[in-house]
Amino acid sequence: MTANSKNFVLRGGTVVFPDRPPEPLDLLVEDERIAGILRPGEPVAQGLPEQSAKGLHVFPGLIDAHVHFGLSGEKETQYATETRHAAQGGFTTVMGYFLNNEAYTDVFKREQENARPRAHVDYAFHFSTANELHIQELESYVRDYGVTSFKYFMNFKGEEGRYLGLDGTDDGYFYDLLKEAARIGRPGAKVTVVCHTENIELVNRVRRRIQAEGRNTLKDWSASKPAITEAESCVRAMYFAENVGAQIYVPHLSTRMALDEVRRWRARYADVLVETCPHYLTHDESSTLGPLGKANPPFRSADDVNAMWEGLADGTIQVVGSDHVPRKRAGKDKGLWQASQGFPGIATILPVLLSEGYHKGRLSLERVCAVVTAGPARIFNLEPTKGRIAVGADADLTLVDLNKERVVKWQELESYADYSLYDGWKLKGWPVRTIVRGLTVMDDGKIIGPQGHGRYLRRRLGEAPRYD
Repeated sequence: MTANSKNFVLRGGTVVFPDRPPEPLDLLVEDERIAGILRPGEPVAQGLPEQSAKGLHVFPGLIDAHVHFGLSGEKETQYATETRHAAQGGFTTVMGYFLNNEAYTDVFKREQENARPRAHVDYAFHFSTANELHIQELESYVRDYGVTSFKYFMNFKGEEGRYLGLDGTDDGYFYDLLKEAARIGRPGAKVTVVCHTENIELVNRVRRRIQAEGRNTLKDWSASKPAITEAESCVRAMYFAENVGAQIYVPHLSTRMALDEVRRWRARYADVLVETCPHYLTHDESSTLGPLGKANPPFRSADDVNAMWEGLADGTIQVVGSDHVPRKRAGKDKGLWQASQGFPGIATILPVLLSEGYHKGRLSLERVCAVVTAGPARIFNLEPTKGRIAVGADADLTLVDLNKERVVKWQELESYADYSLYDGWKLKGWPVRTIVRGLTVMDDGKIIGPQGHGRYLRRRLGEAPRYD
């Protein structure tokens, strides 16, 4: 077991950067930050403890920008279980989405009371926007709570969002939200509108026909939300954003059709950012997982899977996020149309990217690093504290054994959920140690850091985030 020390030198590792080849370097850690990047073996103050990273690759602490707490089960419990799960996967920061119809004053206070005493890793929040009050209070959310990213569901029109207690909105509301986000933001530090892209009018008509025919496989679930329903709404969101000068972020992109539209649009307007998820890199609509594999967007075609890898490799996609939902299997073991959407996924992101990406020649280590560190840090105003190995940055480090092979077992991943999409898969390349601000919280698969070590990141426009 690794001894924890506030100040130490990490020796013998190969440091991975998002923008240049890996390099053998030693790292000096003092007072929770990186105090020096040293040549291998370079001397430091006498008596300073040394810790070994021999044979390992040292990544900046990983960031999962797409996590849901409390959509299933007790949220209080999940701030402990899911941040343990994150630490198992090498993640040092997670960003949770709230889906609420009320003003966020009480929501923020309640979530902080749940998270502060329980979180093992650092965390930040996104707020969803669902009514006029949220637009009116948007600037105060940035100023008072350090939230600089806001989700909008393009599919929640009419009664579609009622299962989450959200009002129905329309394109006029969306346009005004983008205008207000653009007004509040500033060059180099923008307020980001996260756009769930889905044309629900098309989906509803297609879905009714498929259900009437008695079809109920994952391929039918995909057919009920055809690629055009994602691509068309992407175009609309990009058009609106360009018109008002807003920055948008498309989460969980899943189809080649939508990705091609992003490529075309970005040639004329740069503030369009994209995320995909690990399951869109590994699973397609022919999967036999049944309701266990139900998500929104659905698993897509094999060609769409290839497209997501291509988008990661060429930089069209900037982030891989889990869209983690720690549901119990009981909520999934139903008919397809009744089963809950979503599944756990934080702890297996890096092994998927390494095993299926790096080791199969699809991605360089630099690109793997970029999409889970520098990409989300830059987009969501976590720089310069998070997402990089540099003097002055937090000593968030993920030590990885690129050649470690391990069979996925959900019981070892410590989530509230009682399954993984990857149960039984042998993946190559695993984090073996997770360091959050200089403190080791996971070592060789064991959580050794305390609950409550994680801190809330209050993000600020144009300045480093501040801890609460």
